[in-house]
Amino acid sequence: MPDFHNTSAIPAARPRVTVRTVTSLAMLTALTYVAMLLSKLLPQVSGFLQLDVKDTVVCIGGFLFGPLSAAIISIVVALVEMFTVSDTGPIGLVMNVLATCAFCCTASFVYKKLRSRKGAVLGLALGTVVLTVVMVLWNYLITPLYMGIPRETVASMLPTVFLPFNLVKGGLNMALILILYKPVVTALRKARLAPERDAAAQDSDRFDAGFLLFSLALLATFVLLVLVLAGKI
Repeated sequence: MPDFHNTSAIPAARPRVTVRTVTSLAMLTALTYVAMLLSKLLPQVSGFLQLDVKDTVVCIGGFLFGPLSAAIISIVVALVEMFTVSDTGPIGLVMNVLATCAFCCTASFVYKKLRSRKGAVLGLALGTVVLTVVMVLWNYLITPLYMGIPRETVASMLPTVFLPFNLVKGGLNMALILILYKPVVTALRKARLAPERDAAAQDSDRFDAGFLLFSLALLATFVLLVLVLAGKI
């Protein structure tokens, strides 16, 4: 059961960067890169849009350490991806960073202001909306240059391809975060790489079957939508 009660490492005052924090961010960066590689196994949409679940790890890092940390992880992983497995060059780098920051930094910022389960859901939903708006705009601007097709053709794809793709991508990552946040953070706490909850948060830490069922239903819904967009069903 995800625990979204005062787990952020960002207090009201400016935080002091410690070796433990740097180690945690390095581990999350490595996990994000692995998630990116695994995402390459997912089916493509329209033959060129790749679903990506690395935002799940980046956003968990953002919930723990703040939106700036989410941005740093996204930039580092995008750079490493460009020099290792990507064939999209600087354009792919820019689009990757924009997509991840739009989703993760938005969600992390909202959660930083409202550290609760409600804040997490609200932040993730808003992050999905921001991701969709930003990527529809940037696909309209960049795709004609990248793919060498008329802008009119790209404009016709915005409501039928790019809009549903980014909504489904954001929704899939949202569902995964709601399910995986608690076990990932628990593992980091056991390794002393994440801050402990305070007493008030521990008292309110209880299993919520309804929220778990909601998260699983959300995940199942977006998995089905992924299969529909990819033409598998």
